Amino acid sequence: MTITPAESRVGAARARVQRFGTFLSNMVMPNIGAFIAWGLLTALFIEKGWITASTDRWAGDSWVARIGGWGDYDSGGIVAPMITYLLPILIGATGGRIVYGTRGAVVGAIATMGVIAGADVPMFLGAMIIGPFGGWVIEKLDALWHGRIRPGFEMLVNNFSAGIGGGALAVIGFFGIGPVVSAFSRFASNVVDFLVSHSLLPLTSVFIEPAKVLFLNNAINHGILTPLGTSQASESGQSILFLLEANPGPGLGLVLAFAVFGRGAAKMSAPGAAIIHLFGGIHEIYFPYVLMKPRLILAVIAGGMTGVFINVLFDSGLRAPAAPGSIIAVLAQTASDSYLGVVLSVIASATVTFMVAVVLLKAERVTGEPDLAEATAAMEVMKGGRSIASVALASTDVVTKPAVSRIVFACDAGMGSSAMGASMLRRRIRRAGFSEVSVVNQAISNLTDSYDVVVTHRNLAERARARTPSARHVFVDDFMNSPAYDEIVGLLAQGDDSPAEGEAVAGSQIGGNGVLSPHSIVLSGRAATRAEAITEAGELLVDAGAVDASYVDSMHERERSVSTYMGNGLAIPHGTNAAKTMIRRTAISVVRYPDPIDWNGTSVEFVIGIAGAGGDHLALLNRIGQVFVDEDHVARLRAARTPDEIAAIFHITSHN
Repeated sequence: MTITPAESRVGAARARVQRFGTFLSNMVMPNIGAFIAWGLLTALFIEKGWITASTDRWAGDSWVARIGGWGDYDSGGIVAPMITYLLPILIGATGGRIVYGTRGAVVGAIATMGVIAGADVPMFLGAMIIGPFGGWVIEKLDALWHGRIRPGFEMLVNNFSAGIGGGALAVIGFFGIGPVVSAFSRFASNVVDFLVSHSLLPLTSVFIEPAKVLFLNNAINHGILTPLGTSQASESGQSILFLLEANPGPGLGLVLAFAVFGRGAAKMSAPGAAIIHLFGGIHEIYFPYVLMKPRLILAVIAGGMTGVFINVLFDSGLRAPAAPGSIIAVLAQTASDSYLGVVLSVIASATVTFMVAVVLLKAERVTGEPDLAEATAAMEVMKGGRSIASVALASTDVVTKPAVSRIVFACDAGMGSSAMGASMLRRRIRRAGFSEVSVVNQAISNLTDSYDVVVTHRNLAERARARTPSARHVFVDDFMNSPAYDEIVGLLAQGDDSPAEGEAVAGSQIGGNGVLSPHSIVLSGRAATRAEAITEAGELLVDAGAVDASYVDSMHERERSVSTYMGNGLAIPHGTNAAKTMIRRTAISVVRYPDPIDWNGTSVEFVIGIAGAGGDHLALLNRIGQVFVDEDHVARLRAARTPDEIAAIFHITSHN
């Protein structure tokens, strides 16, 4: 499957949007505690809050009224100043800190104050604009006189430059950004009101649900919905916008459908995923289920639209953002008169998603398509029992392999899926006895090239590699029960005696007879179908004396249970676990097809048959993964004119 220039551009554009969403998220997520505090104070103490609305004895100019800012108390209590000043300044300061550390935070906060004073709505969008801009401005100012300040005047110049720069930006924000963002906020609010009044708001799920699955949820939630929803909540006490992305119902319904009607690894991991998704609020955990079967996006869209429709019908909403999107956080922020609508929206959206997903799953089986739920998409093969090797190491060639001591699990925001994945991986590593290995979680935008192993979701691979080019990279498709976790433990267990990245597979059993001989490489395959291609690759292994003839039948048996399509034009057929006894020695075969094979709806140019004796399969898979995640290597494979050129690309010595 060749990646076309158009597909490459789409991937690059998606990565840019993801980076933008991550940047917005990194301004909001560290301050979610402040949003929650504001939401709880609002829920308790405004005029229609839980406490003030419970009995008349709280009415009047009491301490409750003073906190909530209603009645005759002129200062606005705590609630109004928090949303007007505290939250935007925190966001602006955080944005400035991201760009230029503490000095950027100070200037970003000063500039944000100008935007706040120049607007008549809460300035979250304005803070997201001018906070990072303030950090950038002071960074450039410092660069102008870097190395030119006379000794003893550093503090004077630094303080005055920050003060003057911040003050100038505050004026710009007051007269420019504040009014512009206010106008935009009013326009956006009018658009939302139009959608609500014409019952069109459910249509937003058509865009939001697919964007979530593509890891663009942060760009939508923190860049659009949270600022608009907070402004709306400051006026009416609640906003439906907080529920458009945070509703856990669609994801819950999807994983429950897999729990009941799925198969293989997806079925086994779905119950745990449902619990983590619903109560932990980690929505990313259901994204791989959709990515494995893209047609299921219709199910979550239908569920999302149902939830929004019910919330519109009941005029329900949240007082503040629910972060994470846990049912606990959702209910904690639900307005006092919205519980019925919110609960029904979660139940109904989960039910509709479940029913649509069941229909799609059953229809897939009727058409005879392979159940991809047993796979973890690209770079996945079965390894004994239900273990799947999905480790694809970075393509950087190195001479020696340093010991692994620092592992990081990275995701878009660095909190949800990465925190869960790091916790699960950490427990497995500890149980294996590697207590000295550090496992942390981090946002991709904050990664430094100081880790030995970086674990990310495959859709975030491009960004992770760019931040940590010297690390080993492991890409997963299943956060819950990814076999990549077992492979990482196996990597640790191999120690310094295991093959380094880029090395040939070595050892007395492997190197003696040659893992890949010229006779096991075919530059122009004869097969026309998937079954014929499996047979062709298997017979090459038989002819090489590496396996018994019955091993070919086990390769077909494996394919019937799980597709061995890996992505990037590659399929790796291999035998079942029971067929290990049929392997005489470790070997691989390579068949190239100038006219790609139809591999159940996907195009395959390279079929690599694998026979791994003992634990050799891991080293083979690692090296194959390194080759096929690198487009330059794939291009060389396509252009190779001799079997020896093919073998050289894999760094495996061929023997005549």
